[in-house]
Amino acid sequence: MREGDRRAARMSLDDEMRPFRIAGRKKNQTTGLLRAVRQALSIPVGEIAGKMEVDRSRVFDLEAGEVRHTITLRSMARQAEAMGCMVVYGIVPKGGKTLDRLAEERLWTRVLGNVGKRE
Repeated sequence: MREGDRRAARMSLDDEMRPFRIAGRKKNQTTGLLRAVRQALSIPVGEIAGKMEVDRSRVFDLEAGEVRHTITLRSMARQAEAMGCMVVYGIVPKGGKTLDRLAEERLWTRVLGNVGKRE
């Protein structure tokens, strides 16, 4: 891919991922969303378990797995679907940076090496 094409792709992704960058600036921005959404919608655990055809304990296990970052996207999507929702995820640079900014920093690091950086 040519540099101009890469830059255009970064700009497009930056536009698309803007809400995720904003959310990424918040502390614990996506921890416990399954439980939070279930509770906000007043959906009983038994209802979700029934729709997913699993035991109630499995719903609690999935919610705990999300908090521990051990849940799979497939499992998360299944529970979201049972609540009438869908999973939308994004990958963004830390600290609310744009992809373009991160690419520029990486370029300068390659050019200058670790000059001026503390170990």
